[in-house]
Amino acid sequence: MIPKGLLQVAPLRAALLSREISAAAVIENVLRRVSEWDDPALWITRPSDDALRQRASELDIAASVDPDLIQRLPLFGIPFAVKDNIDVAGIPTTAACPAFAYTPSESAAVVEDLLSAGAVLIGKTNLDQFATGLVGTRSPYGTPRNPFDARYIPGGSSSGSAVAVAAGLVSFALGTDTAGSGRVPAAFNNIVGLKPTRGLVSTRGVVPACRSIDCVSIFALTAGDAAAVLDVAARFDPDDPLAREAQSGQLSSIAATFHFQVPSADDLEFFGDHEAGALFAGAIARLEQIGGTPKEIPFWPFFEAGRLLYDGPWLAERLHAAQSLLDQDPNSILPVTRRILDAGRRYTALEAYRAQYELARLKRQADLVFASIDLLLLPTTGTIYQKAEIEAEPLQLNTNLGLYTTFVNLLDLTAIAVPAGFRSTGLPFGVSLIGPAFAERKLLQLTDRFERSSG
Repeated sequence: MIPKGLLQVAPLRAALLSREISAAAVIENVLRRVSEWDDPALWITRPSDDALRQRASELDIAASVDPDLIQRLPLFGIPFAVKDNIDVAGIPTTAACPAFAYTPSESAAVVEDLLSAGAVLIGKTNLDQFATGLVGTRSPYGTPRNPFDARYIPGGSSSGSAVAVAAGLVSFALGTDTAGSGRVPAAFNNIVGLKPTRGLVSTRGVVPACRSIDCVSIFALTAGDAAAVLDVAARFDPDDPLAREAQSGQLSSIAATFHFQVPSADDLEFFGDHEAGALFAGAIARLEQIGGTPKEIPFWPFFEAGRLLYDGPWLAERLHAAQSLLDQDPNSILPVTRRILDAGRRYTALEAYRAQYELARLKRQADLVFASIDLLLLPTTGTIYQKAEIEAEPLQLNTNLGLYTTFVNLLDLTAIAVPAGFRSTGLPFGVSLIGPAFAERKLLQLTDRFERSSG
């Protein structure tokens, strides 16, 4: 029988290892959950139920022949989903734009690694078109339903992946993260969102948003689950020209006591969401409870770096994947997406170099901050919006949601979004633990301690 509750990786794997359940039983349970979750906007494409049953049966048969197989395959029988800007062989990749769709013959490197580790792909999930947005509403396939209140946005661009995990349809899901797309939906769906260091997880086979700073992200129910997936996904890919390999010294553990910084009170912005402010104060107290010493810092270097992403020449890089379609068939792209992509045309090469110099200056300031601390604690977002609010003001409210996220990839940092309580309305609130490049293991360990603390 499936362990009670949602499909967390650790208890599910324990049950599979002990042969209390089979991969086939897991898939039958997942198929039932998928059929009962009434949300036609969550999935863009799914393999047939028969194909999923066959995959599970093949895993079970292989395990019966080789008793050590489950032990060797760290994700044996674990169900997962993939954002539909990540290639899966034989399944169309749409990037939420039907006119752009193509069917790849090979899976993205990270998908291939997960499948080789025994994971079972349940389907491709909805997203903000071309991964352009933090709202989850910019798709011709509809808006995935926020599990806590359907009036509110699910967050984007990895909307469907986050909802699939939060709804208990899969154990984990892949998203992408350029400006916060692997963290904002985590906050709005009360799950963990891991944005690894740039290049640590291969982006070969991923439709680029801003290729130089794109990351594949991991949505999971716990930090431990995210760590289990990262153990498989973080493989150096020599065929990805932007791949990077972490040095072993950069993967050390977090100490029992640590130092973290938060923005000064004058720099915090919750856009009128007073409960979010109170929940953030509670998160600071929880970090103190588990050994942290807080210190306030001016937030301006991070804020100014974040502005470069939406108000600078990185907008031009967003044209890389969609320019041909934008030129040949502009009406096939949603008006709000088209407006963002068109804005990239106005930047010159000189402006791009100037922005690089400014970013280097700001990165030096950020490096000075991290020289004396272990991490930065921030709200993942200052607030959450209803779908009607986003429809009325799509660009500025999207920018508001990125206040605490857009600088992370530009400054080459690592981040984990983690649940941090609920508003009186029942809507979740989340915070982000942010560290230097290749600090994933430290942040995951600390997130696990944070999850176990009272709050």
